[in-house]
Amino acid sequence: MRTLNLLAATLLLSLSLPWGVTGADNDSAKGEYFVYIGTYTRNTSKGIYGFRFNPSTGKMTPMGLVAPIPSPSFLAVHPNQRFLYATNEREYEEKMGNKVSAFAIDPKSGYLTLLNRVASQGDGPVHDTVDKTGKALVVANYRGGSLAVLPIQADGSLGEATASDAHHPQGGGNPDRQRPIVHGVAISPDGRFVAAAENGMDEVRMYHFDAGKGTLIPTDPPFIKLATDLAPRHPAFHPNGKTLYILNEHGSSVTALAYSAADGAVREIQTISTLPADFSGRNSTGQLQVDRAGKFLYASNRGHDSIVVFAIDAAKGTLSPIEYVPVGGMTPRDFSLDPTGAWLFVGNQSSNTLTLFHVDAKSGRLTSAGMPLDVPEPACIAFARIN
Repeated sequence: MRTLNLLAATLLLSLSLPWGVTGADNDSAKGEYFVYIGTYTRNTSKGIYGFRFNPSTGKMTPMGLVAPIPSPSFLAVHPNQRFLYATNEREYEEKMGNKVSAFAIDPKSGYLTLLNRVASQGDGPVHDTVDKTGKALVVANYRGGSLAVLPIQADGSLGEATASDAHHPQGGGNPDRQRPIVHGVAISPDGRFVAAAENGMDEVRMYHFDAGKGTLIPTDPPFIKLATDLAPRHPAFHPNGKTLYILNEHGSSVTALAYSAADGAVREIQTISTLPADFSGRNSTGQLQVDRAGKFLYASNRGHDSIVVFAIDAAKGTLSPIEYVPVGGMTPRDFSLDPTGAWLFVGNQSSNTLTLFHVDAKSGRLTSAGMPLDVPEPACIAFARIN
């Protein structure tokens, strides 16, 4: 890890904001957030790390380790901002089994208290998301090739799975990869459908979803097949509920699917590269996100080590590249827009750093906001409002 410590990095970040303000302008808790960093605990990391973040100034205040737990590789925050859920990948911590952990968020300190752990109903839980009503958590199991619904109790703890679905090889495609691998899940804006990125079989699977009942039922037909070896990694719905975007890990591309909110049906309308035309090195993608206004889509490249910014056609849902921005680190496994949409945080897994960018609301373009912060093995970034 670099010698620049968290406190010094915070000061440098505040002093180097592109429009000249400093973190001292507004230190009140109003409008601030806890920023939680999920990690892999293979080397120096011990679990989930935290910061306090003031979006009006860009000031980051380190909190250190807020929950010691093995390999919390993906995090999801409850809509009420009081609870956080972490997938624990067995690949790095055999003693954990295949579990999802529930935490209570201390509203003042931001530190996390473990509520319980439950089985993910599959091998290698790698991704999770909470529905808007806060009634259910949907979990993707990487090596198990499955997904499950875990009910959320009134106290924030998790109940045992009420529904699950394990995928089975369909044949065709690359025989070396024709095994079930679920890498990411997303819930539709109206909460009625779930999309699952089937990484191993190059499919996008769709499900009828009822958070209150905890049900998950495949649509008819249950999936759409994408091109061989694209390796769908993460799905993201456009906020207007008309387009579903799929980030393709091996294909270094994004596929846009026309989506019907009536029956969950999808059809491909575009697949576009996440890389500039002159890049010829090795690359795989990490994460994607649509901004709240539905104007821009962001995706990360691991190898090219960049964030690509796409403009979204308002009528068609198709994408066109705006810029490719170096992340200032190595292997941007995850990134996230903050709740205000004014900032973009990038977790660089191989360089053990967190970098911050200011987002131009009109153009979607990114501007570096200063020095990277040291965070060991970052794998996910999540936000909780400070009440």
